[in-house]
Amino acid sequence: MPSIRPPRPRIIAALSTVALVGGTLVAGAASAHPAHDPATYDRPAHNQTAQNPAPGHALHDGRNPGQKQWVAEGRGGAVSSVDADATKIGIDVLRRGGNATDAAVATAAALGVTEPYSLGLGGGGFFVHYDAARDTVETIDGRETAPQAMPHDAFIDPDTGQPYEFFPDMVTSGAAVGVPGTPATWEAALESWGSRSLGDLLEPAADLAERGFDVDRTFHEMTVENQERFAAIPPTAELFLPGGQAPPVGSTFRNPDLADTYRLIADEGMDAFYEGALADEIADTVQNPPVTDGTDLPVPPGEMTSDDIADYEVRTPEPTRHDYRGYEVVGMAPPSSGGHTAGETLNILEQFDLAAMPAPAALHHYLEASALAYADRAAYSGDPEFVDVPTGELLSDEFAAERACRIDPDTAAEKPVPSGDADGDYDPACDGSTGPSADRPDTEGPSTTHLSVTDRWGNVVSYTLTIEQTGGSGITVPGRGFLLNNELTDFSHVYDDTDPNRIEGGKRPRSSMTPTIVFAEGKPWLAVGSPGGSTIITTVTQTLLNRIDLGMDLPDAVAAPRAYQHNTATVTAEPAFADAYGDQLAQRGHELGETSSIGVVAAIELLPDGRAQAVAEPERHGGGSAAVVHPTRR
Repeated sequence: MPSIRPPRPRIIAALSTVALVGGTLVAGAASAHPAHDPATYDRPAHNQTAQNPAPGHALHDGRNPGQKQWVAEGRGGAVSSVDADATKIGIDVLRRGGNATDAAVATAAALGVTEPYSLGLGGGGFFVHYDAARDTVETIDGRETAPQAMPHDAFIDPDTGQPYEFFPDMVTSGAAVGVPGTPATWEAALESWGSRSLGDLLEPAADLAERGFDVDRTFHEMTVENQERFAAIPPTAELFLPGGQAPPVGSTFRNPDLADTYRLIADEGMDAFYEGALADEIADTVQNPPVTDGTDLPVPPGEMTSDDIADYEVRTPEPTRHDYRGYEVVGMAPPSSGGHTAGETLNILEQFDLAAMPAPAALHHYLEASALAYADRAAYSGDPEFVDVPTGELLSDEFAAERACRIDPDTAAEKPVPSGDADGDYDPACDGSTGPSADRPDTEGPSTTHLSVTDRWGNVVSYTLTIEQTGGSGITVPGRGFLLNNELTDFSHVYDDTDPNRIEGGKRPRSSMTPTIVFAEGKPWLAVGSPGGSTIITTVTQTLLNRIDLGMDLPDAVAAPRAYQHNTATVTAEPAFADAYGDQLAQRGHELGETSSIGVVAAIELLPDGRAQAVAEPERHGGGSAAVVHPTRR
């Protein structure tokens, strides 16, 4: 597995590539481009019913990308993200002749301004790129990395001998901060596939940070939810709590420190981040978190050094690949568990004719398959440089067939279900061995972001990036304008030498990020991803099921109500999902608990006539923003 973060001017090493073999449609499979009816896009939102559609979500033509709109169709390239300002910046790059990678980096940098609680220079992520000229998919693993000296008991309270309370105590700490990978990801992507300089692509975001953006209700509420811990960190309070309060809705939020940091990197390159004074400041902030006198939060220090930062390298693993009903689904390899867990879920479901089932029956199979795949995720998935992850076996049709035997079509299994034995020896008679049931709870934060981009040349980017919890660690690097991640809380908190996600120095924690590109007949068809912690995997999976199996077009597939099952006794569902299917699923033994919202999808579908359909969320997270370069209507 290559590993790179070359200092300028060293040329980046060749990335791992996988030439795509066109997916051949199988008998009875869904068509390569499912039926698409553009007649109307007045779609039910995630908390609405079809009889009571959400107002104001008709199809937009993409002519005003600075205004939030959730569906756009046209040519010349497309961008889908959670934010209108960021989407507009990405579209402007495409309009001026930049390619998908250029637009993705510019969009991500802008999101670092307007969505600072979800991503930024202090975080990491996973970048999946399709190169149309070479017909290859390549990936960048920009996951945050543990300091070499990180102890096994980093999250154990010395006063109690037990793990710190997860929120706010554990996440608000220097011990939770991993070495950031986002800046190195941008550099690696641009050196491999970009056509514009990093400085050119950071300047629109720097300008946005300088002039400011309008605070919406989502930003205000996220600030209020974190106000207590932000107030405990003086540089964070100074930036995000002006006057000691959350910025009010409608006010203008400016971040001149971030503008200066972007321009520093633009002028001096990534060595300014990983090897200069800024690296020393990051290490010092982690080792000596600035804390307000009198706070009740423990804010334990971390072990990160300047050497840890200087040694950071992105990796370039081969993508995961598997067939689903004639489509080729391409995703991210470990330490992301997204590619193989979503892939295993789909492979299990391919054993059943979901399209012929009533919706409650199909959803029962989806929930049960998810539980099985999450059991295997807990048993096997981790950083492949530290543990042997049997990705090929987890994505094999034979393993999926054996796991599918565990699904009772009428009754939910008792949870947690045991993991499978991914050893290559599978029993088609449904009598395969199983492993133990792992009780390893997921604590990944929901505040990540995803963006999807296409360009006029047919290149595609699916990019998920994060600082983990909403507001990350809550620790702002003084005078630099960005929050540091709390990504290391994605490790298992109690050390167990049999756990593939155990804490180890220099290791990358397991992730659920699932940036995905789907191919039909050998050509890119759909780019999709979402934030949401461990719900990312099921959100992407459910979106694909809605689109491929359940006959929905992409706007409906994104807007449809969601539920997730990650091998726990309770299925977590949005209210509209519980209202529509709760009784029928309860009859099959599922226990549903409600949450207001799951995931924030950003997707682009490439239509048979050559146009792109960009789709964002209609309402979740305040609604997303989709735009195209040259809008069209049928």
